[in-house]
Amino acid sequence: MFLGHFALGFAAKTAAPRVSLGTLFLGAQLIDLLWPTFLLLGWERVRIEPGATAVTPLVFEHYPYTHSLLAVLLWAVLLGVLHWAWRRDRRAATVLGLLVLSHWLLDAVVHRPDLPLLPWGETMAGLRVWFSRPLTLALEVPLFALGVWLYVRATRARDATGRWALLTLVLFLAVVYAGNLWGEPPPSVQAIAWLGQLQWLLVAWGWWVDRHRRVVVAD
Repeated sequence: MFLGHFALGFAAKTAAPRVSLGTLFLGAQLIDLLWPTFLLLGWERVRIEPGATAVTPLVFEHYPYTHSLLAVLLWAVLLGVLHWAWRRDRRAATVLGLLVLSHWLLDAVVHRPDLPLLPWGETMAGLRVWFSRPLTLALEVPLFALGVWLYVRATRARDATGRWALLTLVLFLAVVYAGNLWGEPPPSVQAIAWLGQLQWLLVAWGWWVDRHRRVVVAD
């Protein structure tokens, strides 16, 4: 899942209008933002196997600290508590925590059964939607379109930057998604880990977009 996570980040603006889009992206993508660093540290493992699924050549061998359900719940609580301590906004903190949890739930729909429930357990979750590219597209593309539409409906551009920064962000995400689906497999796990760090730029891009847009939904 890629576009689906950002879709929920966009859509969450309607539930937490005072929270920046960048922060909402941080919640929706937190465990995938942590995962590349855990790969570099050797704490988690992935294998490249072209043809492993119709959508991704990655076989996730071991990622209990970022992608087990219990770990995700703990990351969700941590982010929610930190945001509450900073902003004293209970609703925003709750939305961010739910965004973190939503990542695991969306992944459980598309992954093969490789998502552990407990970091030390053998029980795995995954409904295998990634084994069908048409089904994956039918799930993610409308979800992404809905999320962007909800964000656009909830905000208005303050200036030209607010319009064009959002448009280019949406197009960039779509291009990255297409490259993931139809591009060549990554050359190495190291390349995955280092390129994965660039996802932080998408969080910054979300903050930049939101600074140039104003909320028009009721708080």
